[in-house]
Amino acid sequence: MYVAIGILVALLLIGYFMYAGIIRKRNGVQEAYSGIDVQLTKRHDLIPNVLATAQKFMTHEKGLMEDITKLRTAAMQVAHGKDIPAAVKTENELSNKLGQLMIAVENYPTLKSDTTMLNVQEALEDVEEHIAASRRFYNSATRVLNDTVQVWPMSMVAGWIGVKAYPYFEADKDAKEVPNVAKMFA
Repeated sequence: MYVAIGILVALLLIGYFMYAGIIRKRNGVQEAYSGIDVQLTKRHDLIPNVLATAQKFMTHEKGLMEDITKLRTAAMQVAHGKDIPAAVKTENELSNKLGQLMIAVENYPTLKSDTTMLNVQEALEDVEEHIAASRRFYNSATRVLNDTVQVWPMSMVAGWIGVKAYPYFEADKDAKEVPNVAKMFA
């Protein structure tokens, strides 16, 4: 009888430690994402300044600026929610469009030398560096959680408590390609 009680207690302890480990790892991913969220909020706040400054000089890129505005609005709606996959997708699209805008700025010498634009662009580059660092931290925490919830027996416990693998922040497929500046202005 003591052996049966001992085995039951051991199984309960193992189950508890597995459960607690998964929850700690999931919370680590959520904490890492909140670090990204802080940086994304800074970027979202900077975008109107970038667009307002650029708009004074750039007439041919109206569609690009409209796309950025729409994506910023969409990103702000999903950034603070619990739908991390949607936030990842939207932020990747926004990053791609901002990159296109920075390339377009290079073709406007007056804009490129404007003090306000230089300051805003420098602030945006600083925020982008912080976002990249936060994404690396998030991806590291995500890998640890995903390894845990995808390997047996932890996968069983994760399934029982509803913890699933999280998506990685990855470069958008368009961002992986070298931009064709001639094509952008054709």
